[in-house]
Amino acid sequence: MLLIAVHLFGCALFQAKEEKTARELAEEGTEAFRDKDYRKAIESFEKLKDWYPFSQYSILAELKLGDAHYHCREYEEAIFAYEEFESLHPKNEAVPYVVYQIGRCYFDQLQTIDRDQTMAQEALQAFERLILTYPASPYARKAEKHMKVCNRNLAEHEFYVGMFYYKSKHYKAALERFKTVIRSYPDLGVHRKALEYIPLCQDRIDDAIRGKN
Repeated sequence: MLLIAVHLFGCALFQAKEEKTARELAEEGTEAFRDKDYRKAIESFEKLKDWYPFSQYSILAELKLGDAHYHCREYEEAIFAYEEFESLHPKNEAVPYVVYQIGRCYFDQLQTIDRDQTMAQEALQAFERLILTYPASPYARKAEKHMKVCNRNLAEHEFYVGMFYYKSKHYKAALERFKTVIRSYPDLGVHRKALEYIPLCQDRIDDAIRGKN
């Protein structure tokens, strides 16, 4: 009975795989993606990738899986798919786009300035790698615009934390934050405010030293 069950399962699996060819799955996934039915597109591209890993359509499936997950806002899955594509096809002409999309996955998760800025930092790393490696790519020019937003977020976050320390009378910590704004994020419209508070912090620190003496 066990042998029969295994045999029937094997036949059923074989028949399921033969239901649609690699080309049919590629067309099905592409049509679903075009219709913005990203869940169905993911299903089709995953089948194509798993059933026909050596097909000429598998590269399409690997790339579009990342795009479909991105449109579903499943950013971790999208990043995994994009990174896998880049790892498997480092010379493919789509790699600049893939690196850009990795950056976009992080960029689209940017937090407000009072929250953790890990996503801004990760996005910057991806965009910087894109510009350094593929400077002539049109995606590099797009990345530059996003980098300005990331840097602005990081600058405002540093100033926000500096103000928190200043208001809570931790003037040394505040001073370091304001100095970081000046050093790392000049010309972003935040450094002027930081410049105003640097001497104020220094005065408070000097007052504390004089008070001890």
